[in-house]
Amino acid sequence: MGIERVGVVGGGQMGGGVAELTAKAGLPTVVREVSPEAAERSRAGIQKSLDRALERGKLDEAAHDEAQGNLTFTTEIGDLADCDLVVEAVVESFDLKAEVFRALDEVVTSPDAVLATNTSSIPIIDIAMTTGRPEKVLGLHFFNPAPVMKLVEVIPSVRTDEEVTAMVTAFATDVLDKVVVAAKDRAGFVVNMLLVPYLNAAMRMYDDGHASAEDIDNGMKLGAAHPMGPLELSDMIGLDTMMLVAETLFEEYGDDFYLPPPLLRRMVAAGQLGRKTGRGFYDYS
Repeated sequence: MGIERVGVVGGGQMGGGVAELTAKAGLPTVVREVSPEAAERSRAGIQKSLDRALERGKLDEAAHDEAQGNLTFTTEIGDLADCDLVVEAVVESFDLKAEVFRALDEVVTSPDAVLATNTSSIPIIDIAMTTGRPEKVLGLHFFNPAPVMKLVEVIPSVRTDEEVTAMVTAFATDVLDKVVVAAKDRAGFVVNMLLVPYLNAAMRMYDDGHASAEDIDNGMKLGAAHPMGPLELSDMIGLDTMMLVAETLFEEYGDDFYLPPPLLRRMVAAGQLGRKTGRGFYDYS
């Protein structure tokens, strides 16, 4: 089976990036959002990104127009019925993802269709078992921004068909031009299992007064050749997402270095979530 039509559930920063990626690859792509207003925000965000790529010479006029033509937006989950691959990209909440997968299981008609989750931490088997087709469910974890970042983690559960894993891996590499990391179905997979303790440590260092946010970030950028410092990166990811991922990892492994730092919890409670709210470890207003 080939992947010729893609659905994306959740058209925010991550889901919109995935939709842009598949549309530029020449695939009809349907983005499902929860409201007309959210669908319009998604459309506008992808349009802005495509226009920027055109201005910078990364897309020519024909490719820009083709990508636009491949995109449709909807509020109806049933409009994903004939998709060969559906990528879920909603908030990092098991309950919400489970609700989406139960709905997809009902409406996606082809028994060969693949249902993928872009979760960054939740075990795939837990999501897969909310459906009647766990053998067709796997993790397909893109990194932000999806059109730019080369990496994709492909995570099969113990119930995923080997043919599904092989097909999605080939799709990610051959069609989407990504580099695939194959990961076991353990919370955090490869990248976040290593990344979250590092980000947590930077938050604790800042909270304990060891150094300013700027000095911590400059230290890692200039001393370890990281493109972004840990606090900058946390702000970009979203501190609410950071807390949810850390909680999932702590629940899985029980190691204290996965536990969300108290400062992170306080900032989330205060609504200071990073770039998306205008304030996190830095002021973006």
